[in-house]
Parts: sequence; C-alpha cells; structure tokens
Amino acid sequence: MPTIVVATGNAHKVTEIAAALGAALDSPLAGVRFIAVHELVGAYTDPVEDGASFEDNAAIKARAAQAATGLPALADDSGLVVDALNGAPGIYSARFAGVGHDDAANNAKLLAELEGVTERRARFVSCLVLVGLDALLPGQPDYLAVCGACEGRIAAGPRGSNGFGYDPLFLPDVAPGRSMAELTLAEKTAISHRGAALRQLLTHLNAR
Repeated sequence: MPTIVVATGNAHKVTEIAAALGAALDSPLAGVRFIAVHELVGAYTDPVEDGASFEDNAAIKARAAQAATGLPALADDSGLVVDALNGAPGIYSARFAGVGHDDAANNAKLLAELEGVTERRARFVSCLVLVGLDALLPGQPDYLAVCGACEGRIAAGPRGSNGFGYDPLFLPDVAPGRSMAELTLAEKTAISHRGAALRQLLTHLNAR
C-alpha cells in the first residue's frame, strides 16, 4: 500500500492527518496509508528541533523520518502563540513546562503566566512540511510547506475532554462558548490550525 510516514509519536495527529488527506475523494492522497514513524522504526530517535520557526522544525522532523524509513514523510510543527506573552510558548509549546512534562503541566504553567491578565488573545499555528512525495506521485514537489492558524483566546481554566495539548484552554473565535476540547474531531478539523494547513496542502497538491 502506498505509504506516507508521519513524523510524530502522537496518534491524535496521525488520525487528523489521515482523515483530512487520505479520506477526501478529491485528494491525490486518497487511499494512501499514513503511519507514525515510531510504528515503523522501533528504535527511532526524535531529532533535535533546533529551528527558529515552526516550518524549520517541521522540516527537520520530516527529513529525519524520510531518512529513517526511505518513505515520503510528513511532519507538523505547531504551537500556541499568546500575545500577552510576546508570542510564547510558540515553538516551545510542547515543552513549555520543561522537557519531560505533560500537557497538564504545560497548561498549568500557561495559566500561571496569565494570572491577572485580562487580554488573552492567542492563536494556534501549524506548519506542515511534506518531503519526498515525488517518489510516490511523479510530478508532485520534493518539498512542500504550508501553514495555517486559528484565532481565539485563552480561557480561565480547562474545559472539555476531547483533543490534546492546549485544547482545553483555547476558545476559538469561530466556536463561541466552547473550547477546542469541547468540539468533535470533525468540528475541530474544520476550524483548527492544522485543519487550515491540511486544506492548504490539498489545494497545492490538487493544483499540480
């Protein structure tokens, strides 16, 4: 089966990506299998993400997964950008509370940093980098990068049990009264930063 390896250990991301790219009937990637790199390479070591931007880090991850598997690779680097924190946590979103800490610790640190702050504008940003697709689909680019965003604000406390990361704290503008973690997967994909990036990716692929 044609396969694209996804440079992540997060099963939620693989599910979102496969639903957006592999299930759409008009997608050049319909029928392609998306699988996490850690499922293919048992001893896989994540590369050091020392880029200066979301795209830089996504490219680092995609190239590493491609080198480890010999397959086309897709990587996402995403994070939360909070205006009141001068853009933090930004590219450090996954390790905001320190290396080895979980989502709950990151969320707790974010709330602590925003204690007493009334202006809580923020946005989720996602950059996707797809490398090596030309080996699977001739005529497609070897390197393709797209970015998407979702505007909103930070809640006073966590709400909802869906999603992951900062979803329980993020109140998207386009879903008034609900956090990202209170949306279904379909609702989230339709409005999320990663959903926006995935739609841009499809647009670019369909234009080739």
